[in-house]
Amino acid sequence: MSPLPGLDAAQRAWVGERMPDAELVRDMSWGLVETTVLHVRAGGEDVVVKAAGPSDTHLPREISAHTGYTEPLISTGHAARLRDASAADRVILLDYLPGELVLGADAEWQPDTYAQAGELLRRLHEQESRTDAEYEARATARALHWLDEPHRIDPAVAARARQVLASVPAPATTLVPTHGDWQPRNWLIDDGVVRVIDFGRFALRPAASDLTRLAAQQWRERPELEAAFFAGYGPDPRDPDLWRLDALREAVGTACWAFKVRDEAFEQQGHRMLTEALDAYDGS
Repeated sequence: MSPLPGLDAAQRAWVGERMPDAELVRDMSWGLVETTVLHVRAGGEDVVVKAAGPSDTHLPREISAHTGYTEPLISTGHAARLRDASAADRVILLDYLPGELVLGADAEWQPDTYAQAGELLRRLHEQESRTDAEYEARATARALHWLDEPHRIDPAVAARARQVLASVPAPATTLVPTHGDWQPRNWLIDDGVVRVIDFGRFALRPAASDLTRLAAQQWRERPELEAAFFAGYGPDPRDPDLWRLDALREAVGTACWAFKVRDEAFEQQGHRMLTEALDAYDGS
């Protein structure tokens, strides 16, 4: 087995037991968090090795997604099959999916990409639904916790965000299986076909939560992309009042998380999202 960067000794041993002839093809890691993603070749097959550090919380979510909810996408070749996993060692093996990232490609601005992404998200969401009386309160508490962590949000803006978050109601809501980071950086395009990667933020949440990043990015000035998405997805799941709250919580989380991992461009997006989210409350 060739040296595999970013894996600890236990992870390398675990991979070596399953793929002793594994050869590194490409390191696909983002480099922002303690997750390593490697394209390797073993036994004539292409495989993805994904390994996480000791403080990671995403890999268990990815295992949960693949063991319970990704089959409707896997069965049609639109998501990778989980080959093996070790929760104890924080490492998994996945089938390798061909294609290039939609983010930064011409496909990022093509309506057909969004029509396909909408249809794929519908398949994920429609598998299950349940009512949760506590979800909204938990989600708001997480946003308030982010504001307790170090960040570079203007104090007056942070105070206004706290005020809004502390005052909004927390009704029972319907939860479905969500990806958690549904956007072009987690879609591949291969000969016109969209595929989905990275279920590390998987959880049961309101369906609308999977739309917050698209609304803050690609849909902002391209309404035809949003329209194409819903042509594939179906009826828009966003409730106006809860959508304002989703947008505010997502903005807080984006600005604070991006500061934590030192992603300045994403942090600036979070500050813009926060201004726009608060404007939606202050303008009402």
